[in-house]
Amino acid sequence: MKLFQAHADPILQERLKALTSRQLLGIRRGIEKESLRAQPSGALALTPHPQALGSALTHPSITTDFSESQVELVTSAHVTPEAALNELTQLHQFTYRALQGHGEGSGDEMLWVSSMPCGLPTDETIPIARFGSSNVGRAKSVYRMGLSHRYGRRMQTISGIHYNWSMPGVTSEQYFALIRNFRRHAFLLLHLFGASPAVCSTFVAGRQHGLQALSDTTMYMPHGTSLRMGRLGYQSDAQASLAVSYNSLEGYAASLQDALSRPYPAYEKVGIRNPGGDYNQLAATLLQIENEFYGTIRPKRVIRPGERPLHALRERGVEYIEVRLMDLDPFEPVGISAQTMRFIDVFLLHCLLSDSPPDTPAEIADLNHNQHQTAARGREPGLMLRRQGGEVALVEWGRELLGQCAPIAAALDAEFGGRLYQDALAAAGSGLAAADTLPSARVLAAMAQDFDNSFVQFAKARSLTAQAALQGLPLTAEQLARFSEMSRQSIEVQKDIEAADTLPFEAYREHYMSAECLDVPAPEMVHA
Repeated sequence: MKLFQAHADPILQERLKALTSRQLLGIRRGIEKESLRAQPSGALALTPHPQALGSALTHPSITTDFSESQVELVTSAHVTPEAALNELTQLHQFTYRALQGHGEGSGDEMLWVSSMPCGLPTDETIPIARFGSSNVGRAKSVYRMGLSHRYGRRMQTISGIHYNWSMPGVTSEQYFALIRNFRRHAFLLLHLFGASPAVCSTFVAGRQHGLQALSDTTMYMPHGTSLRMGRLGYQSDAQASLAVSYNSLEGYAASLQDALSRPYPAYEKVGIRNPGGDYNQLAATLLQIENEFYGTIRPKRVIRPGERPLHALRERGVEYIEVRLMDLDPFEPVGISAQTMRFIDVFLLHCLLSDSPPDTPAEIADLNHNQHQTAARGREPGLMLRRQGGEVALVEWGRELLGQCAPIAAALDAEFGGRLYQDALAAAGSGLAAADTLPSARVLAAMAQDFDNSFVQFAKARSLTAQAALQGLPLTAEQLARFSEMSRQSIEVQKDIEAADTLPFEAYREHYMSAECLDVPAPEMVHA
């Protein structure tokens, strides 16, 4: 059986021929990778962010996400997947040096290699990230406190990889066309690369979940691909009420502004401050800030000091897109491989070059259905997805897409030399043809074979393997000195920010959350 048939899409072919070498060679990609710090037992580490890693507020490459226990490593934009992975690898090496001796008396901590969290304590015990005493630092923590009230802390401990991507000469209108097609075809990435079919029972304790018991300590979905991107993950009833369209920058911005401005009764009950005066959240609106809007992909623009992301997009347009649905691959030491990155490059170019009609409320509902079906049942034989008022088999639709991607992979290989992009496409075809070879299936098979169906024991063993592999790589004295200096400088910058604050925090919060600030940058303020 052929894995997929190369398919000539006339519109795509024409647009592909129009791309210049400068554009194809000018593609940039960067990675943001979240990981929980875990104790040797496989439980969440409750220690502070290591001092040796610098300031989580100001370090350009090493920060925290929701939790103080959740490290986020950020690369710059690179011309090849290998260059991005090299930087990400060095960031891991430096982070592991900081984790030596950082455990709570029982050994070194490690970075958890799975998207679904390690053993969790009670919800209120999960530590929210701290960013110091400055207004911007306090705002970042208050925002996270708001997330904990709105969605619970456990959900926020889910980790993933964000893939930032850009190509020269792409307009905001073209990026939004890419985003619409990405949302239509995102099921394929979930199917091929989802790696979170199981979870520790502590994650779902005391809540409705619909999962099946695999063992005393583990819940799962037999054909699941990515529980992280399903109903257990970043979902909320409040955000489900948002009808965000991606037909234009103006429409997208207007719908976000509405969510940022509209009071939401359940959040009004929480209140901005508690009776003791401590802050519960930044605002009682449906979204506190732009980043609270969960999506599989986002239009992005680097912001200036004091600028709201929405203002930056409106003022200067889309600069790059952020792919947000990739699970950590527990079989890769840094969570992603160069081959996977190459497939994403081909996939994104396919989304950019294919015809992209406007989305509709009916289609958006179908896309949500397809995402949840693929996340929970993606490897189920014969699984059907919704498309244009009818149904199509996931595998059949996937083969169509891979066939349309063939000329794109060939064009990239012609520019870069070799066959690495075509090899990445062939590997995707093999995965589509043999679901038992996909990462989600391999996770369940490894758990059954070696770990008595224990998710935590499997992920702990993979975390230790990744730790050993990364600690075994050389890090030169020069590289170590450069990272150490970055950490030192970040602490100094945080001190300078704290010393320069003059506004009371409440005045800072009110100004930053004002409707005016969505249109005009606020002086001396940084996005929270």
